[in-house]
Amino acid sequence: MGSVAQAFNAIFLKEFVAAFFLTMRYFFGQKSTVNYPFEKGPVSPRFRGEHALRRYPNGEERCIACKLCEAICPAQAITIEAGPRRNDGTRRTVRYDIDMVKCIYCGFCQEACPVEAIVEGPNFEFATETREELYYDKERLLANGDRWEREIARNIAMDAPYR
Repeated sequence: MGSVAQAFNAIFLKEFVAAFFLTMRYFFGQKSTVNYPFEKGPVSPRFRGEHALRRYPNGEERCIACKLCEAICPAQAITIEAGPRRNDGTRRTVRYDIDMVKCIYCGFCQEACPVEAIVEGPNFEFATETREELYYDKERLLANGDRWEREIARNIAMDAPYR
């Protein structure tokens, strides 16, 4: 019985030493993970993140209050109220709200919009402390659009050949 135990100990020691050196090789080698807050991985142009309302280059809101995004939203997360514009009487949004708690990030609102007013932008860092902060009103959506317009326009241009 002693020789079996000695053989087992020898095999165990050999495997332990091999595993130890393998561990040390990876411990001191280059790390394969990303140091997240300081390094960020690539994001696809088709990434669907935080919603934003866009403006035309002259500063006018793109949304024409057609309510297609509200109608197509499977989660019923979008609420729109329309009213006339002051200068020419065309329709505009008086209220545009998105309940991000309900949103499933399907992208149907973006696909349905005929003027590319509502888009899902490249921002994936929008954690909040309360649920109330996830109810986006028109001002917040327009601010997101203004903040991310350059990236949104680039992503739409990169994705255009595939639409």
